[in-house]
Amino acid sequence: MNFRPRQKEEPEINLIPFIDVLLVILIFLMLTTTYSKFTELQLTLPVADAQQLRDHPKEVIVAVAADGRYAINKTTLEGRQVDQVARALADAATAGPNSVVIISADASAPHQSVVTVMEAARRVGLSQITFATQSSATAGK
Repeated sequence: MNFRPRQKEEPEINLIPFIDVLLVILIFLMLTTTYSKFTELQLTLPVADAQQLRDHPKEVIVAVAADGRYAINKTTLEGRQVDQVARALADAATAGPNSVVIISADASAPHQSVVTVMEAARRVGLSQITFATQSSATAGK
């Protein structure tokens, strides 16, 4: 029988994993923090009308009516076929492939009419397409 008292080991805390976790948290906070700049001078910047600065020759505005009729740059099209819309888009795209097609469709226009305009733009090589909308504040007026 061994009655000698055993030496008790001192509990030790390993701080290396704790420091690693704190460094990761510190790096995360440093990367996600936004800093705001404060200037010494209070400036009032000049006002400009942004509508005047737009590059209108690059725009091709396609209006789609509720019954599926088309108008390209305020010129009404007679036909509703993809080939006819593609020819009209090619004629209206003065900036070539850099032209932006803006589709302004009525809210109740058939889905196929909008898809026809997109297909015609693809055939002509116009890849920049956007949709015109109005904000909900102006829709009620």
